[in-house]
Amino acid sequence: MIPSVLAQHVRQGVEDFLRTTFPVSTPFFNGLIENLLKENGGIFKGPYLSIQLPFRQGKKGSDFFPKIPFNFTPFLHQEKAFERLSGMKPRSTIVATGTGSGKTECFLYPILEHCHRHRGEEGIKAVVIYPMNALATDQAGRIAKIIWNNEHLRGHVTAGLYVGQSEREPCRVMSSDSIITNKDTMRLQPPDILLTNYKMLDYLLVRAKDFPLWKRNGPETLRFLVVDELHTFDGAQGTDLACLLRRLKARLRTPQEFVCCVGTSATLGGEAEQDSLLDYAGKIFGESFEESATINELRLSAGEFLERSLISRIDIVPEDEKDKLDPESYDGYREYIRAQHKLWLGAEIPEEDFEKDEWRVDLCEKLRSHLFFRTSSRCLVGVLVAMMIFLVNWKKSRPDFRMLSPSIKQIF
Repeated sequence: MIPSVLAQHVRQGVEDFLRTTFPVSTPFFNGLIENLLKENGGIFKGPYLSIQLPFRQGKKGSDFFPKIPFNFTPFLHQEKAFERLSGMKPRSTIVATGTGSGKTECFLYPILEHCHRHRGEEGIKAVVIYPMNALATDQAGRIAKIIWNNEHLRGHVTAGLYVGQSEREPCRVMSSDSIITNKDTMRLQPPDILLTNYKMLDYLLVRAKDFPLWKRNGPETLRFLVVDELHTFDGAQGTDLACLLRRLKARLRTPQEFVCCVGTSATLGGEAEQDSLLDYAGKIFGESFEESATINELRLSAGEFLERSLISRIDIVPEDEKDKLDPESYDGYREYIRAQHKLWLGAEIPEEDFEKDEWRVDLCEKLRSHLFFRTSSRCLVGVLVAMMIFLVNWKKSRPDFRMLSPSIKQIF
């Protein structure tokens, strides 16, 4: 999938729909729709290219939680989340970082630490609410692997997925690739961590057959209440969720300000909206969030990202080969990427190696040593982590790029 080609197809489809739906038969309005569609910015804007620098790495390594070591080095924003959410008195937090930043890990490991500390105690200790069943199911698999692969958690900490969809063979016990999904099992022995959606949680509070799920919870058993993708709950749905969470705490007789509330979002959290975000989260959860409750992403500057790479490539695509930059002249994204790799780096990617990771990892270092990439990284807002993404919009965007900076003009 090549983004610029896909964007063009979407645009073409919308234009065809408008022409068909609103045919102009009055001479006075003849050409009105066509002029609007051709007008720059009249209906369509973009496509926009979002390019970001790498996240800053944390400083404490992979053993932040001694009993639950990571198989990765946490980002700095993850460490900040761990500091707020771990220990005997976790504090309510909003994790507002970008896609792929590890938001799930920000709250999952503190929850696992808490459940391990209180292993053997009955009742649901954490509720994680997802906006979609597909997302909950995906995260359930990740949680299953983490618990199964840790000798301190396996057999001591349980997680259950309770959604409306039923499996052919629901799991009654934890396994390497699945958490508990059998509803009768969860009613008889509630899991430490409950994954669900807000509509199902509503049913769990009113259906008589689900009463045993909460029977073993004392006022201070539920410690964490997480809403993933918090931004999806707005308007009437946000009001429903706010009422639901208040009902849950009232049902469990949870003391005010006792539950640690966590909200995650990749689209909320700009510095200018911090006060509004905290106020919004407070209304959703019915709890107070202090001013420092928001965890934002922390990224490297362009200088930091490039400082250890020396310039070894300076050539750009010759004028007589510029037609090879057009993605629409290729049959698919494979051919396009292989062609760009050869144009810019002078080496081909063998067809049999395309699905392998070696050339992708090597590409990062090669691009960082390319003068064009380095100059673009410093001039543009953000960084082109992969030159292939940048090349997608090269041909059509050259006039716009030329306006950005005198340094860019020299390149073109």
